Amino acid sequence: MNDWAPIAKEYDPLKAGSIDGTDEEPHDRAIWRAMLARYVPNKGVTGDPHLTLFVARLNLQTTEEKLKEVFSRYGDIRKIRLVRDLVTGFSKGYAFIEYKEERALLKAHRDANRLVIDQHEIFVDFELERTLKGWIPRRLGGGFGGKKESGQLRFGGRDRPFRKPINLPNMKNDFYGEGSAEKRNWSREGTRDWRTRDRDRERSRDKRWPERERSWAWGESERERDSKEERGRGRERKDRDR
Repeated sequence: MNDWAPIAKEYDPLKAGSIDGTDEEPHDRAIWRAMLARYVPNKGVTGDPHLTLFVARLNLQTTEEKLKEVFSRYGDIRKIRLVRDLVTGFSKGYAFIEYKEERALLKAHRDANRLVIDQHEIFVDFELERTLKGWIPRRLGGGFGGKKESGQLRFGGRDRPFRKPINLPNMKNDFYGEGSAEKRNWSREGTRDWRTRDRDRERSRDKRWPERERSWAWGESERERDSKEERGRGRERKDRDR
């Protein structure tokens, strides 16, 4: 608990799959994939990772020119890399923007998150692939993204930070009478009263059971029994009148 933080300082797929970072067993297959993955950051990516901003949830029609127009208001941009499909060339909906100064990076990180570009609310965070130890991308079961419908929620990032664990008191011992001496030492008188009540209930139940057994022997309902008794009383009255 002393080293707990809402934002992950080191990426662990198992912790990222837990709402408070305390899970001990993976709850979906993607976490298993991420735990077994041996991912190495792309060495072909250049630039300073500590000055690079990650921008996601982009409209697939958003271009590099549009990103430069929007993000240049926070400071001078060194490079924009809009990630595209190698085969089709279409945008994958996320990009990396490298600034020249840290001040511009921090300002964009603070103000550009949830900004609407081309009718899409974007998500902005620092680059994690080269700065967060142990990082596993989402395509391998890691990341901090995920949708509730797929069951692959991930926690520990800016968009979905860890929730502080709740320390519940150990109630089991007290519940079963294994707590303090005062709770264990019940009075003999109270115990005797409970036992007496239970014994009386058993006896009354035993007395009622033969009557129920006789009435249920032929599968008769309560209404049928009442009608038979009423007919019997009617016959007795007729006999007396005669």
